[in-house]
Amino acid sequence: MYDLLVVGAGPYGLSIASHGAAAGLNVRAFGRPMASWRDHMPRGMFLKSEPWASNLSDPEARWRLDVYCAGRGTEARHGRPIPLEMFADYGLWFARNAAPPVDERMVTRVAPRTGGFEVTTEDGETVRGRTVALAIGVLPFVEIPAALRGLSPDLVSHSSHHADLDRFKGRDVTVIGGGQAALETAALLAEQGSRVRVLVRADRLCWNDVPPPWERPWWQSLRSPHSGLGPGWRNWFYSERPGLYRRLAEPTRARIAATALGPAGAWWVRERVENGVEVLLDREVTEARATAGGVRLDTAGRGGGVGTLETEHVITATGFTATRERLGLLAEEVRGTLVTGADGAPEVGRDFESSYPGLFMAGLITAAGFGPAMRFVHGAGFTAGTLVRGVRRRLRSGPAGWTIPAGRTESAPDAVRS
Repeated sequence: MYDLLVVGAGPYGLSIASHGAAAGLNVRAFGRPMASWRDHMPRGMFLKSEPWASNLSDPEARWRLDVYCAGRGTEARHGRPIPLEMFADYGLWFARNAAPPVDERMVTRVAPRTGGFEVTTEDGETVRGRTVALAIGVLPFVEIPAALRGLSPDLVSHSSHHADLDRFKGRDVTVIGGGQAALETAALLAEQGSRVRVLVRADRLCWNDVPPPWERPWWQSLRSPHSGLGPGWRNWFYSERPGLYRRLAEPTRARIAATALGPAGAWWVRERVENGVEVLLDREVTEARATAGGVRLDTAGRGGGVGTLETEHVITATGFTATRERLGLLAEEVRGTLVTGADGAPEVGRDFESSYPGLFMAGLITAAGFGPAMRFVHGAGFTAGTLVRGVRRRLRSGPAGWTIPAGRTESAPDAVRS
């Protein structure tokens, strides 16, 4: 029986596995490394986060993005966005060097068993562990507007459903959303020859500013410090002090998690959008119907205006909603007992342990507890170190049904069931 089973092999899962192995735990990680980045983001995209805020985490900080880039004759420079393909390759390099070997099979079920948990892989094998860390990323939480959910995937898809956009060359595409995913997807579509427009619910687009220089006068740094989520003291608090963020009142945490760092485009995609993409503001889809040529969309604005347009395909870049009900791989006897917050996401304690003993969570689903940093790669470092310490505490206390023999450490592979 393993001490820790990590479900997921993206930035959070790989970082947790690295910290767990370094702490002496018997760890097994499952999932295709960096699958979301390799299979669910179109070629030509860039990371929105700064390179120095995009490191996966190992305890000694040896396997950083800048080290990877330097080894390949390039530089991870502040203010220069990193191509998606380079970041995905960096994650694979990290997996080879900083984490235990990853079992690339997908996990289809996590169920409770005496002494811990049992996970079932896609080919039916079962593996047991005393604790489990769910680091399943964002894909289980895809959000598509209600008016579009009944249509065929041939007509409506989510931005995370595409590894490339080639199928839309020469076609008419409507992208819904006003954030980075929507705007960069639209820019890529326009640049490959698609006829594209963006429908935005807000009455204007928001754009992030060019980041201030890394080296600057002390008084400028004091007024607006750099942080993993952008400049400014508020962003600094969110990104660098998630443990303190968790001490805020639950209603405050939920409000911030839902509203902070709202939809905005990166500074480096602005000109590409403004020069090549039609943007329709104050438009929300109220009804959608399949037609002979694609989809007919009825829209309405907050100002009372209504409209109709026809398009061959709709790509929704409308984010992700992490709730307990979408954790379909959890057995009902686990999922149904999880305590949730106001946003429907499972609540987690100070070390990312859920209300079900021994079940830990990481990434987007913990944003209501630890803040907006959990929506970005930057949050992986805090999460990995804190979560592994929590696993060690859980192993010392012993989940119901098993004990550690006298004289053995908490990571002893022959801990027995009582």
